[in-house]
Amino acid sequence: MKIKRIIIVTLLIIVTVFIFLLYSSVGSTDKIYTKAIIQNIEDLETTNFRDYDSVELVPSDLYKADDIKRLFQGEQYRAAWSAKVKVPIVFLDTLKGGMTILKEGGGKQTHSLKLKGADSVTYTLRSVNKDAEKLIPEFLKTLNLENIVVDGISAQHPFAAILVAELAEKANVLHTSPQMVFVPKQPKLKQFNEDYGNRLYLLEYETESDINYTKYNDIVEIVETDDLQEMKLELKDSLHVDIPALVRSRLFDMLIGDWDRHTKQWGWAVQKKDSIYKAIPIAGDRDNAFFHLEGIIPLILSRKEVVTELRPFDEDIDYMEGYVYPFDRYFLLNTPKDFFIQEANALQELLTDAALEESLNVWPQHIRDLDADDILGKIKSRRNDLKAYALKFHNIIQDQGKVTEPLNGSDDISLPKELLSCFECYQ
Repeated sequence: MKIKRIIIVTLLIIVTVFIFLLYSSVGSTDKIYTKAIIQNIEDLETTNFRDYDSVELVPSDLYKADDIKRLFQGEQYRAAWSAKVKVPIVFLDTLKGGMTILKEGGGKQTHSLKLKGADSVTYTLRSVNKDAEKLIPEFLKTLNLENIVVDGISAQHPFAAILVAELAEKANVLHTSPQMVFVPKQPKLKQFNEDYGNRLYLLEYETESDINYTKYNDIVEIVETDDLQEMKLELKDSLHVDIPALVRSRLFDMLIGDWDRHTKQWGWAVQKKDSIYKAIPIAGDRDNAFFHLEGIIPLILSRKEVVTELRPFDEDIDYMEGYVYPFDRYFLLNTPKDFFIQEANALQELLTDAALEESLNVWPQHIRDLDADDILGKIKSRRNDLKAYALKFHNIIQDQGKVTEPLNGSDDISLPKELLSCFECYQ
């Protein structure tokens, strides 16, 4: 009985200490969101930014951490978020010949503006700093543990999208050509000036556009997935997805550890040759590439039994099921295994050590010094095992079979059962 009492008391002490340290970890700040911190300009409101061509800034000061926070919530990419970089300044009245704001956009954590250039190509400004408000469950707010979600964004690399685009170029995978820019307050922002001015963005192509911005010829339109489904309703067997390109894109996602690849993250460049249409995939939104998790809390959350789709960027892929989306089953069901092996081989041949190392030149040297070795080591390890991952990916898709619910973003489209469950099944 005495031993039992000692065990209970010991457990209570451990739990109490854990809770104390947990709240010490998350209590370092109550902020949900901050803008980039400008280093070389004192007064943002009175400065005429047209006198400058660039600014020096720090992406965020929200992820500073003491030893307790690092123990519980990990080191992640805190150093990159706190690193000073020089970023070009842009004005919408001169950018791409002059930009017109089409609408406000954004997902659960990104603020964005959809724009059209003088060339009629559609672009987007996507905030580098993330707003975690919509991601925080009510029970965490009740427990005053919001910072678990807020600080989790430090697992995203602020400069990931820039490197991913360069890697995609070498892998012959379509991308949205993001570049980092600073947008000062300006009349052209109109009603969005207060919320969107003086902020750091990724300027990139949208995953939908009436005008072709890809390297392919004969592109009639760039559309999102729901519009592609409606085109399939009309064109039937005259429209097909470029299956090899999609398989390559998805295997590339696994190389860079981008686990957040749901349907709304994709566009399609529709190419017409004679009377046949081919939809070539374009991956957008690279916020979660190289997603680096450390610390007690993130490692618990990323267990497959807790948050299945939250996949850490490690040297190995230990839970392929977390990478498989309904999107994959919808477009790749019944795709022969040979396609997966073929594209894995192609990526291994294209993404040599030299190609990977050369890609890092898109980052400033001090950012490379922080994270390049770790990221490249993991990509190389995954590349070396890519054929095995490709086979496993293929097998899971086939085992899980057709989807039974509309894809994310296609809920309001009336589709026949055959097209709802499988794109290539509809003839």
